[in-house]
Amino acid sequence: MNARHIALPERTPAGAVVCAAEGVGVSRGGKDLLKEVSLELRAGEVLALLGPNGAGKSTLLSLLSGDVAPDSGSVQFGDRGIRDWSLVDLSRRRSVLLQDNQLLFPFTVHQVVEMGRAPWRRTDREHEDNEAISEAIDTADIAHLGSRRVPSLSGGERARAAFARVMAGRTGVLMLDEPTAALDIGHQEAVLGLARARAEAGDAVLVVLHDLNLAAAYADRIALLRDGQIIACDAPERVLTSEIVSHVYNTPVEVIKHPVTGQGIVMPKRH
Repeated sequence: MNARHIALPERTPAGAVVCAAEGVGVSRGGKDLLKEVSLELRAGEVLALLGPNGAGKSTLLSLLSGDVAPDSGSVQFGDRGIRDWSLVDLSRRRSVLLQDNQLLFPFTVHQVVEMGRAPWRRTDREHEDNEAISEAIDTADIAHLGSRRVPSLSGGERARAAFARVMAGRTGVLMLDEPTAALDIGHQEAVLGLARARAEAGDAVLVVLHDLNLAAAYADRIALLRDGQIIACDAPERVLTSEIVSHVYNTPVEVIKHPVTGQGIVMPKRH
């Protein structure tokens, strides 16, 4: 069979479930990282995973991406169990940005972004490579870094190069683990604005964040985790209440309304 006749993924209708965890549990070293967690990610939404350190956010993202197998429960991606997909088939359907993506090998920034197109080699979408790479480089604001070697970059510049690699893949599902952690405020807004735009175009975006106010501004739904369990999962205004957030983070907070947008702003109570 001609390699270019490989069956390629089709766009998922808005609102349809693209992947789901059902009663999943993960244990490591005698500790439960996730306990009976169920969650769905839908096309056309930004779903943010929030919670304290060690709540299980990154583990849950790794389960839904297929990088980690659950000890109990199941994960479905599309129309089949996630373990029934080959790695290359998964890579054409979801792009993953890991929290510990160090990119320490001496590749240039342009070479790193090119890696995002690897799943499409010898397919009918290979012709999009140059356009996708250029677009990703521009949107991540790294055009001036193209010939730089990755080890010479700052932490924020590396993060933007890694994000551009993910964007270049042009998959229908983005899974981003703390994509804003090393970025200044301008690039934080830009990255989540791009994630928002992808969702509005029909893609599904799963993002792990620590900043509750960024999640409130850009997410359609928030899943709030604590001790390996989902405490609440709903629209931001229903999840980010002073009662729920104070309980989950064990820190007293207040939620006030932004004077212009009306969006809730979470602030610690200070004396």
